[in-house]
Amino acid sequence: MSDDTKPEPDSYTVLLYSDDSAVRDKIRLAIGVRPAAGLKVEFADASTWEECRRLLDEYEIDLMVLDGEASPAGGLGIARQTKDEYATPPPTCVVIARAADRWLAAFAQVDETLIYPLDPITTGQTVAGMLRARRGGAVPLGTMGTLG
Repeated sequence: MSDDTKPEPDSYTVLLYSDDSAVRDKIRLAIGVRPAAGLKVEFADASTWEECRRLLDEYEIDLMVLDGEASPAGGLGIARQTKDEYATPPPTCVVIARAADRWLAAFAQVDETLIYPLDPITTGQTVAGMLRARRGGAVPLGTMGTLG
């Protein structure tokens, strides 16, 4: 099969949030621009909740990957606020430092969690699964979806 007949990969926009650019770079590296066959990722970076909100309002964001250790607005708080304020928020994945914080992630209606330090294989599989689910019409936690 020649390269001319290969289908273009599905392209998605992933919002990366952390107040620390080095953390965003680590998350971006763990995800990669091609987390799985047939998937291509473009990143939008935010270092504040206001930047997250602007990106959500101005662009079609397919997935949010949030730093749970960010300050002053943590990823868990942003995840919950996004679910509360947007009728159709994108799915969210929060990177947390302790597995014990998964109960907080459940309260924040986070769709998936990843644990620091990030394993590139687990991270890529998690992100790819979330993007494929979105392509398949899965409704993120904390939303009503489309009625009718």
